[in-house]
Amino acid sequence: MKNVALGILIVGIISVMVLYLVSFQVRQTENALVMTFGDPTREITSPGWNWKWPAPIQTLQKYDARLQIFEGVEEETTTKGGEPVIVKSYMLWQIAEPKQFQISVGDMAGAQKTLKDRLRAAQNEVVGRHYFSELVNINREKIKFSQIEEQMAKMLDESLRDTYGIKVAAVGIERLGVSENVTKDVFERMKADRQRKTDATLAEGNAEATRIRSDAESKVKELLAAADARAKAIMGSGDAEAAQYYKMLEADPEFAMFLREIETLKNTLKQRATVVLPADAAPFKLLKEMPDIEPK
Repeated sequence: MKNVALGILIVGIISVMVLYLVSFQVRQTENALVMTFGDPTREITSPGWNWKWPAPIQTLQKYDARLQIFEGVEEETTTKGGEPVIVKSYMLWQIAEPKQFQISVGDMAGAQKTLKDRLRAAQNEVVGRHYFSELVNINREKIKFSQIEEQMAKMLDESLRDTYGIKVAAVGIERLGVSENVTKDVFERMKADRQRKTDATLAEGNAEATRIRSDAESKVKELLAAADARAKAIMGSGDAEAAQYYKMLEADPEFAMFLREIETLKNTLKQRATVVLPADAAPFKLLKEMPDIEPK
């Protein structure tokens, strides 16, 4: 019995060793590449249990399939308008095709060098397509950070996927800086722009004020002309009426004054009114007795 148990144990150990030599497991977070006599022959990008020939016929190379971050270096580049800016970008990447990755870069050190060169080239090219005002502006709607990052990501993904088997998920600008001279120039331009807007507003206000004053002066002249015409008309009517009294006064002064007093008394007593005056005051003395007068 002991020999049987020992034989089963030995067979089990040998089976496990053989299974270890001819099979392997790929996890969810891994990619694998089967190498036949040192040459990549089969890539596995899905998790599961797989088979291979034992070494040295076939060996196994595994890669991390998760997204990784690569930070570029901070360096100076120029915008479309020629302004120098200091930019530092980063990228999220992963190994999408292990076979192409192994053939092109070989290992992570080679991948880091390739990513550094390609990120620098994409950064310089894309930033060079845009003006400085699209990177730094007090108006947020004119800033095109998102478009610049998307253009860099698209450019890098197209160049790295086919050639190096690397997929680029996203690219971002981590840091953006400008030199002291550029900062001074930017503030001077911003100040000049604000001054132009201030001058334009003041000029518009002055023009509107001038228009309002001209309109007011025109209306004043019209009103004064109308008032003057009305006054002349009233004066003419008064002069005509007075001329009648003058004629009557010249013809019969006593009777003219009598009619004037009658007219004044009629206007005074037209409505209910209380008047306290001496009884012999003109023209109210007419209420006491009529004068002995006849028109001539």
